[in-house]
Amino acid sequence: MKSRSNLERVLAAGHFALTGELGPPQSASAEVIRKKAEYYKGCVDAVNITDNQTAIVRMSSIASAAILVGLGLDPIMQMTCRDRNRIAMQSDILGAYALGINNILCLTGDHQSFGNHPTSKNVYDLDSIQLIRMVRTMRDEKRFLSGDELKAEPKMFIGAAENPFADPFEYRVVRLAKKVAAGADFIQTQAVFDIPRFSRWMEMVRDRGLHERVYILAGVIPVKSARALEYMKNEVPGMSVPDELIRRMEAAADPKEEGVRIAVETIQQLREIPGVAGIHLMPMMWEAIAPVVAERAGLLPRPAPPAAGLAPASEGPPAGA
Repeated sequence: MKSRSNLERVLAAGHFALTGELGPPQSASAEVIRKKAEYYKGCVDAVNITDNQTAIVRMSSIASAAILVGLGLDPIMQMTCRDRNRIAMQSDILGAYALGINNILCLTGDHQSFGNHPTSKNVYDLDSIQLIRMVRTMRDEKRFLSGDELKAEPKMFIGAAENPFADPFEYRVVRLAKKVAAGADFIQTQAVFDIPRFSRWMEMVRDRGLHERVYILAGVIPVKSARALEYMKNEVPGMSVPDELIRRMEAAADPKEEGVRIAVETIQQLREIPGVAGIHLMPMMWEAIAPVVAERAGLLPRPAPPAAGLAPASEGPPAGA
C-alpha cells in the first residue's frame, strides 16, 4: 500500500496533467525558490526541481523540493547519476521521502565538461535505467540494491526522461521500452517543436502498447526569441526545430508573445495525439510565463484530484490516455 503523490492521483484519475520546471538558484537563497514557486501555485499538478542542470552548481534538488513541500506544492525531485554512487543515491532517496517528496525523475545527467567545473570527477556508478530499477526495487520489493531488507520503503512515483527526436530514430522507442520495463511510472519528453516527428514516435509507442503502461507527458518550451530556437536547433543534441518556426519568430513584432502563441498551439496539437497524458512545461528560467501559457492553452483551472489515501503502486494509464 502506498500514499499517492498529487501528480500520481491526477494521472490515475484520467486527467490531462500539467507539470512545470523550476531551476534552483546558484545561491543559498530559499527566497528565490519561494518566489518562483508562486507562479506555479494553482497552475500545475507538480513541479520539477532540476539537479545541477547542465552540470552547474546550484542549490540541491532535495532541499529545493523540501521548500516546495512546505509551500503546499508537489515536487518532482530530479536525480542524476553524474554526482553520486549508489550508496549516496539510496541515502538521498530515503531522506527525500522522509521530507515529504513523493516523486522522482531519474536521469543520467549532463557530463561535467559542459558545466562550470569541467575538471571535476564524475561518478556514473549507475545509468538512468539502472537508477529507475533501483528505486522500484526499494519501493516495491522493500530491498536495497545490496539485497538488504528495507523496513520503511520510499513510496516514490517514478519518472524518467525520453528524447523522441535523436537518431537513430527507431531506437528511441526501444529505449523507452527499457525504461518502462525497469519501472518508470511516467515519462517527460524532450521539448516538442516538430509535431510530425513526435507524432511518428507516438505511433511507435502505441504499436508497442507502451502508452497503456506508462504516462507520457510531452515537453513544451515557451521561447523568447528566434535566436533561442536557432541555438536549440544547432547546438543542443537531439533537438528537432522546424525552420518555419524560426522564420515565424524572426518576423514577429513581439517575439515573446509569438513564443507564447507557439507554445499554446503546440499544447493544443499535442492534446490531440492519442497516448499523450499531459504536458511538461519548461520555461527555462522564465517561470512567470507558466500561468499565462496554462491559461491560454485551456489547462486552467487544474482539476481537483481524488482525496489522498492509500492505494497500490501506480497501475499505469488507462488505455488511450
